[in-house]
Parts: sequence; C-alpha cells; structure tokens
Amino acid sequence: MATTSTQDTAPAEQAQGQFNNGTRVPHGGFGKTLGIFWKMLFHKPRNTRPVGQIPVQPLTREQLLAAPDHSVFRLGHSTVLLKMRGKFWLTDPVFAERASPFSWAGPKRFHQPPISLAALPPLEAVILSHNHYDHLDRKAVTQLADKTRYFLAPLGVGDTLVKWGVDAGKVRQLDWWEGADVEGIRFVATPAQHFSGRGLFDSNQTLWCSWVMIDAARRIFFSGDTGYFDGFKRIGEQYGPFDLTLMETGAYNVDWPHVHMQPEQTLQAHIDLKGRWLLPIHNGTFDLAFHAWHEPFDRIMALAWEHNVSITTPAMGQPFSLNQPERGHAWWLEVETAQAQAHVSN
Repeated sequence: MATTSTQDTAPAEQAQGQFNNGTRVPHGGFGKTLGIFWKMLFHKPRNTRPVGQIPVQPLTREQLLAAPDHSVFRLGHSTVLLKMRGKFWLTDPVFAERASPFSWAGPKRFHQPPISLAALPPLEAVILSHNHYDHLDRKAVTQLADKTRYFLAPLGVGDTLVKWGVDAGKVRQLDWWEGADVEGIRFVATPAQHFSGRGLFDSNQTLWCSWVMIDAARRIFFSGDTGYFDGFKRIGEQYGPFDLTLMETGAYNVDWPHVHMQPEQTLQAHIDLKGRWLLPIHNGTFDLAFHAWHEPFDRIMALAWEHNVSITTPAMGQPFSLNQPERGHAWWLEVETAQAQAHVSN
C-alpha cells in the first residue's frame, strides 16, 4: 500500500509538539472548560437522553456478506460500515458502553450496536479520524486487530494503535492531503477543524482529519469531527462531487462553535463538498451536549427539505445503498413521541 501526497496542498502545522488547525481556533481557557464540565454534571436537561427505545435493526455476518457493493450501515454515533469491492471498511469503531476512559462513568450508549465485534466479517481497513473516546475505542481496536488488514489513521494516532498491540505493519499514518491506495480504493486524509487528546497532558499531540474515499466512479466523504471552515470548499473543488457525505450533525453548542458544526453549517459543508446524498452522523448514540437528543435530526431534516438537499436517515443497522438510494424514515419521531408522553405523565 503506497502513500502519496497531493500536489499544491499544505500539510498539518505543528508547533512545540502540538498540531494546529489551518486557522486559529480560540480556546476558552480553564475556567470556561471547568464551567462546561460543571454544567454537564449538574445541569443537564432531561431531554438529552431518549425515554423510548432507539430502534436497531440487528445485523448478521451472513447478511453483510450477501449485501451488494456500496452498501452503508450505521452502527452508532460515527461508526459506519461500508462495503466496497466485496470488502468491508469501518470508520471510527466505538462499541464500548461508555464514550469515556472509565467503565463506570461518562456518556452511556442509548442503544447496543446492531452487530457485535465478534460477528463482524474480516475488515479490509479501519479508518480513524482522531483519538477522542467517542471515536477511538481501545477495546474495539484490540479486538479488531486480528481481523483487520490495515488501520488508516492521522499522524500520531497510529503510534497509539501500535502501543495497544496492533501490528505496526498494518498501520498507515497520514498527514493532511496524503493518500493511500488499498485494494484499488483511494483514501485521502483531508483537513478538519478540531482538536485531539485522551488525557490531561496530551492535548493536540496527535492529528485529526476527515477522509475522502474514491472507488472508481463512487466518491464518499467522512467528516470525522469538525467545525465549519473553508477547507470544505477546497476538498469539494479537488475531489467532489461526492455521492455520499457522512457528516457530523450533533454534539454542537454555542460554547464550542469552532470544533463542532451547527446543523446549518453541516448543510453548508455538504453543499461546499458538492455532495449528492447527506447522511447525518455523530448523533443518536451518546449524550455529549445540552441539546435534545433528537434535535440534530429535526433541524437537519428541516434544512435539507428547505434547500432541496437529498438526505437519508437510516435507523441503526438499516442498510443504505448508493446504487438505489432512499431517504429512510424519521424513526426518531416515534421515540420522541414516547418521550413527550412520558414527560406529560410525569
């Protein structure tokens, strides 16, 4: 698997051992961060978690093996399984009960994954966007290591995988605008506007990225985590149009506007990328902000209809086909209705 750089593009910037965004992102300081954590712990609205059950369509290995190429399956949050060229590719695998360094505290899953790690078929590659706990699950990585041929990661994240026991020969680390060819599919690590860290002392020591995936005439974009920035237009100009954009839509807040997008910005990024179908991710699995758990779906759906953008919202485990795309259904409304009824009864 060869790694190459794209011409006329700038790699990620590093200063004093830390990676930086292409444009300066303001930091709120320790006091603001402490305030956000305090609000998270003691002043969370009740509607940030569903009262009803999130619908999950169970998957089996046999179903996946029989699925046609260019099938896409949401497994939860930003974990998406894609089938291309008869092989399987998995983004940001998180199967843990909590998106947290602790098994006893932190954001807890709303639903179980549609398929277990053990039942997954062999993977050609795991594609990682950054090292936050809701995107990089150590237990999942170590359990997938033997059944995965390659791990594609931004700079520094691959070193973490090797420390966890992943064979270094399987790991490919890429800077922004670097690409790798795997089984005839082109993967390019493209910029994102975010940050990294898994503890108190490793802030921005590893890179974050989005991903372009090119399978002959098919093109898919995976946003990872990002604020809105002008890089979307450049990616769209260089690699668009995209048949499908897997776009962060959730865990946003006015207190962190530069590292997560509001739904209006998600829609604009999709347009900048020259996307055809938009599949909103980073929602429906973990409680990571102060908005109602269903709000990202409500807002992005309304915006897509208003701007005549093709949007699909498959339930967890429900297949989406690039060959025969469908809108899916507003499955969260049933859960939302149950939540409203429970609120009235209380």
